[in-house]
Amino acid sequence: MGHHHHNQEEACCSHEHHHEHEHHHEHEGSLRSQLLLIGVTILLLIAAVWVEHHLSLTTWQLLLVYLIPYLLIGHDTLREAAEGLLQGDAFNEHFLMSVATIGALCIGFLPGAETEFPEAVFVMLFFQVGELFEGYAEGKSRDSIAHLMDIRPDIAHVERNGEVSAIAPEEVAVGETIVIRPGDKVPIDGIVLEGTSSLNTTALTGESVPRSVATGDEVISGCVNLSGVLRVRTTKSFGDSTASKIINLVEHASEHKSKSETFITRFARVYTPIVVFAALAIAIVPPLLSGHFATAFADWLYRALMFLIVSCPCALVISVPLTFFGGIGGASRRGILIKGANYIDVLSQLDYMVFDKTGTLTHGQFAVEAVHPDTCDEHQLLHLAAHVEHFSTHPIGIALRDAFPDEATDGCLVTDVEEVAGQGVRARVGSDIVCVGNTKMMDSVGAHWHDCSHTGTIIHVAINGVYAGHIVINDKVKTDSAETIRQLKELGIRHIVMLTGDHEKVGAHVAQQLGITEYHTELLPTDKVDHVEQLLQKKEKGKMLAFVGDGINDAPVLARADVGIAMGGLGSDAAIEAADVVLMDDQPSKTALAIRIARRTLSIARQNVAFAIGVKVAVLLLAALGIATMWMAVFADVGVTVLAVLNAMRALGGVHHS
Repeated sequence: MGHHHHNQEEACCSHEHHHEHEHHHEHEGSLRSQLLLIGVTILLLIAAVWVEHHLSLTTWQLLLVYLIPYLLIGHDTLREAAEGLLQGDAFNEHFLMSVATIGALCIGFLPGAETEFPEAVFVMLFFQVGELFEGYAEGKSRDSIAHLMDIRPDIAHVERNGEVSAIAPEEVAVGETIVIRPGDKVPIDGIVLEGTSSLNTTALTGESVPRSVATGDEVISGCVNLSGVLRVRTTKSFGDSTASKIINLVEHASEHKSKSETFITRFARVYTPIVVFAALAIAIVPPLLSGHFATAFADWLYRALMFLIVSCPCALVISVPLTFFGGIGGASRRGILIKGANYIDVLSQLDYMVFDKTGTLTHGQFAVEAVHPDTCDEHQLLHLAAHVEHFSTHPIGIALRDAFPDEATDGCLVTDVEEVAGQGVRARVGSDIVCVGNTKMMDSVGAHWHDCSHTGTIIHVAINGVYAGHIVINDKVKTDSAETIRQLKELGIRHIVMLTGDHEKVGAHVAQQLGITEYHTELLPTDKVDHVEQLLQKKEKGKMLAFVGDGINDAPVLARADVGIAMGGLGSDAAIEAADVVLMDDQPSKTALAIRIARRTLSIARQNVAFAIGVKVAVLLLAALGIATMWMAVFADVGVTVLAVLNAMRALGGVHHS
């Protein structure tokens, strides 16, 4: 509803962190000021009623008294209604509210009619309370994507005239030499001049295996340097570097997103014109038919305006957002954060679910999957590999140590540990020289290695130059991933797609384990956006597409999909920021739960609409017959609202697992 969306555009990538704190305060401030406004209006309304009863004022003077609270609380709505008229979108809920309340203010000036000033203010006040609920529910939907600070490097260490100084990455020219220490982010794309290290690229590519780099290799910005010091010659300016490009991708992706209209706006579009034209007919047709137009007009105009007030969708305007609010609250109790009511709409209409692999369907952490000894037993092979990798900070070393936890206590002596860049680790265990690494390392010591049919990262081991076997290390699939896919199929979601930056073999293996038929592998962040674009073009009208991911590389896709779902526990800040729904505990099966909650919330909203309209039609018939009074109309509305609100509270409850 109109006025909650103004601050999205200014909120794109700012250069400073404080920007997003301002946004947070701005949101809280607007909420506080709205509450204050409502409070002041109630006091003024009470004062106005007192004035009406205790002072004998003319109708005009009374109007001025009531206009103060009316304009105070209603100026926003009146402005939105006027803007709507100018933009050709006349029939929004703001317009209906404005016509009904202005009509109520005017009734008092008809000959022989009662004044209806308090109702006008009351109806408007009611509407604003509903708006407040909705504004609160939408919450700090997505104020900014400032969390891309995650990959945005803050400083670059540049070597100039033999001295290293820290400057802003924007000020580094192409072809300068920068020094990247362990733990630093790579600020700018370039080529390694000297040094060897491994880079954590998870944030950019979602690749779980660190990339080892040596002299002559290319490094891309946004990666984190893990082990050695690197001297790098820059090949691009900061603005053209990978990190900057990804940040831009995300900013623009959310602009392309079709804003799904909220349920109540769609409803108002159909409802308002019917009501407005019906009211016009009531005011004009009967007096014309009676032949005494002038005398009958006042009476029928009163009925027409009452018709408008009764048909004012207060109950809907409050209970529907409240239902969504309840749904959002109920979901958050189950560890699902939904960042706005319109995403409940989208979740209930999903037809495409696109999953990222690493960190979403899999853990994004390595574990030993199989051990294939050649010349010794499994226990000994793992034992030796774990010893040699004992000091390694590489995830593969960690996986080997985890698989053989008691290596520290078995008294073997490990000496002369040396890391061979791009190959592996060599060490002396007792009297043997053990090499643990890739095939290049095996070739260099002359061990005859052989491959296996397994997919994953294969670590070969040689003892004194003789091949001892290999260990398969893989990214573990999450325990509930297969169950997730099954549940989604049950919910009638027809297209389930997996996208990954990983190799073809790994991707195929995971897809087959989970029962996913469509998957695409070896994708860069931009390729993922392209794939999702294609799917968005293919899908039927009215069907929605969700993307589930966790890395920075997923941020552009999360922002582009109809609804982006991010893994909150493991996920990067950028992904959480760009997403519309965040799963707090990294279980993919929560996606199915979120869809169930959304569908249930919508059905409660529909019940409320049906109920509210039912009661209104009854009061309208009475009003048309001249039996109902304005207060009865307002009371019917309040009563309906209370019941609808109670029904909406049910949305807070959980969804029972089917």
